[in-house]
Amino acid sequence: MGNAQAELSNRRPGDLATAPRPPAAPVPAAPRGRRRNPLDGHGRGVALTVLCLLVCAGLGLQSWTALRATGFDLGIFDQAVRAYAHIELPRSPLKNVHHEFPPGFSLLGDHFTPALALLAPLYWLWDDPRTLILAQAALFAAGVPVVRRIARHAFADAAPPVVRRAADLAGLGYALGWPLLNAAYNGFHEVAFAVPFTLLMLERGLAHRYGAAAFWAALLCTAKEDMGLVVGAYGLVLAVRAHRAGHRAGRATGIALALAGPLVSALVIARFLPAMGGPEGYYWSYESLGADPGDALAHVLTAPWTLLQVAVTPTVKIAMLAWILGTLALLPLGSPTFLLAVPLLAERVLSDNPNHWPVINHYDAFLWPILLTAALETLARLHARGLGIRRPAAAALALSSAAAVVLGLNLLVRPDSWHPSPDKRPLAAAAALIPDGATVEADNAIAPRLTARTDVVIADRTPRGADWVLLRVNDRTFPFASTDEQRRRIALLLAHGYTKAWERDGTVLLHRTTPTPVPGEHRPGPDSTPVREAVPDDVGANLLLR
Repeated sequence: MGNAQAELSNRRPGDLATAPRPPAAPVPAAPRGRRRNPLDGHGRGVALTVLCLLVCAGLGLQSWTALRATGFDLGIFDQAVRAYAHIELPRSPLKNVHHEFPPGFSLLGDHFTPALALLAPLYWLWDDPRTLILAQAALFAAGVPVVRRIARHAFADAAPPVVRRAADLAGLGYALGWPLLNAAYNGFHEVAFAVPFTLLMLERGLAHRYGAAAFWAALLCTAKEDMGLVVGAYGLVLAVRAHRAGHRAGRATGIALALAGPLVSALVIARFLPAMGGPEGYYWSYESLGADPGDALAHVLTAPWTLLQVAVTPTVKIAMLAWILGTLALLPLGSPTFLLAVPLLAERVLSDNPNHWPVINHYDAFLWPILLTAALETLARLHARGLGIRRPAAAALALSSAAAVVLGLNLLVRPDSWHPSPDKRPLAAAAALIPDGATVEADNAIAPRLTARTDVVIADRTPRGADWVLLRVNDRTFPFASTDEQRRRIALLLAHGYTKAWERDGTVLLHRTTPTPVPGEHRPGPDSTPVREAVPDDVGANLLLR
């Protein structure tokens, strides 16, 4: 008994979630004939899972109905997964033509996302972009029971009522998490897989199922090329925790992941993407640090204060960090698990691309499993020390819920959010007039409605010679810089072989009737050089600007 007490006294509070525990006392069996209460732990878990599914699916389908789910990026992923469904490499004319990639370029040379192939069988059942919206909602919802298990692991040494409340509140906070709502609102992205894979990796580690944790870590690396950095950070945290708990298998697994994760990311970025045709340095957005990774490293080593200067300029980056961490009352900072978020946050605060700074895109969903797990571990540590956790837990839940209302939940209850804006309403009617199999240059807002039945690219600043062109002229649409530029495009096409087939309220449908060459007409060829997107000046100026 004395040795056991000494062992417990020598443990650090942060080790309680990972230290070996004596087997729990058996739970008395419920009397025969007694029905399960729908509001018990299992029932609440199911209810929260369904809630997450309905909210995320509702926001995604609302965006589809209101024509907010666009060609960039829902249409791109739709074309890619449809190619997988036909047992082909993932290709997207929407992406390739607009960015001047050579014909047949595979998206595996753009981003390392082989996990998307897992969705291909769904297209055998329903060949439609909305398949991706529903699949993403289901993948997010699958995280609810995992989050509840993470909460139980973190509070394993607390009284049963505390454990139950922690699991329920964690499930609710996750299910209505504003990063998930943002991702659902924006259509579909590879983050759909990153969220459940990250949660399962973390949960299996807390359960001391180290082989399973490594399995999910490996799958996480297939969600996106930078996820290996997250796996590497997780390996460090796991190795330290397992070492303190005396778990040799966990320590070995952690060390292996710490080495393998960054190595996988480095090999994918330096070798695999170029082998698949990806241009070197295409997504390098850190010119403030250097012209390339080597130049940036040399710059940082000789002038390390540059990192801080870049990270806080412009100040919207500070606001981004304050929002992300503040909506959980800064609780994630109290856990080593926060280390997993550092590579993802660094990618954004050090980036020169203004698209990375607001909190209305899908990028924060990559962080959500990490931040929520870290917050739960911090609360569990405070509780183990005998400190009150009601106030910090209530503050985190209140702030996160308020952000969810601002960034998503309010849209679900606003009737006008379920309908296209006036400038977009004619697009669907015009798209229905385009015959199947036609070549189309389409307004970005309507492009996903045409991917399943036409050869569609988005209408951009370069004429592509399509049979049909569908474009708005009274409201700016991506990637045009102004409505004047859109009107000039229509005038140019009308003067060179196109005629108006339909027009209503600023939406124009053109049909090519003669093969008159259009000045500047161009389609990428085998020797085409990819071009980077020009970001409009107003992007990144406001944290919440959609």
